[in-house]
Amino acid sequence: MAKKKADSLVIGGQVISPGERANIEIPVAPTYTHDTLAISVQVVRGKLPGPRLFVCAAIHGDEINGVEIIRRLLKNPLVEKLKGTLIAIPIVNIYGFIHHTRYLPDGRDLNRTFPGSPRGSLTGRIADTFMREIVANATHGIDLHTGARHRSNFPQIRADLDDPETLAITEAFGAPLAINAKIRDGSLRQCASELGVPVILYESCEALRFDEIYIRAGEQGIINVMRHLGMLRKRRGQSKPPVISQGSSWLRAPESGVLRVLVPLGAEISKGQVIGFIADPLGTREVDVVAQHAGIVIGRTNLPLVYEGDALFHVASISPKAEWEVSEFHEALEPSEEEIDPADLSSAPIAG
Repeated sequence: MAKKKADSLVIGGQVISPGERANIEIPVAPTYTHDTLAISVQVVRGKLPGPRLFVCAAIHGDEINGVEIIRRLLKNPLVEKLKGTLIAIPIVNIYGFIHHTRYLPDGRDLNRTFPGSPRGSLTGRIADTFMREIVANATHGIDLHTGARHRSNFPQIRADLDDPETLAITEAFGAPLAINAKIRDGSLRQCASELGVPVILYESCEALRFDEIYIRAGEQGIINVMRHLGMLRKRRGQSKPPVISQGSSWLRAPESGVLRVLVPLGAEISKGQVIGFIADPLGTREVDVVAQHAGIVIGRTNLPLVYEGDALFHVASISPKAEWEVSEFHEALEPSEEEIDPADLSSAPIAG
């Protein structure tokens, strides 16, 4: 896949010149009722050359927190002052987004299908289109995700932290935690890295939900990365570097029953700590959920009805010397009452 000349940018057959802002519709396969569908892309080119950053969301169609992050990013006045190019794709998997589902109509996971094929399945064709039209035109990328249905994720970056450039972007983003995550076969991160495009993945919130704090963290993180890349003017002071985790694991339900959670997302826990309990509906029996190792709760189920073996808590391991503090992170992003529009918020709690 050949890169285009540094001074030219053509997406969806449309030429975008320096200083222009363009909305582009990239056609994809119509529905079986012949309704037309397209992936919407907004491109903002500065007058001066610089990096080309793509930011995308809803590769999994029900992971919508990132859609709102990109909407706010595109309204931010700073975007009008950038050097280089911002390529924003709020909804990659439009089929899943319409139907509130993670997958595409052919049942495949888009983030396990890259680089795709122009002659493959529906999912493969969309992956191929995204690689040709977006990734091949970029120098860096940020991919926005959430937890699955009934599971919330604490704000975190997942990336190949053994790559110096990717590590630098991760540190600039400003999330409180970063996981050195192996690149999975068929993922956007894997195929982009093979083209020399470093990509970090921002995880936060739950599928089909908005979370104000995590939306603000995502928008600010992207702005921080743009400052780091020289796309925006740098400011004094730097983001606090994240605590680095080299791995994580799920703690599963020891029995079936009704779960009561005792720790919030972002909590630092110790080995042997009781972090929940499972009871039968009549309250005649309770079983403790005990942490198997120390770490940070970076994900958890929101569904209180569990079967034996269900994943309950996702725990990231950190160094015993790491200084973990999340109150500062939350306080910096907490909106005032005047700023909150109730229509923008879900009923899902931030934590706890």
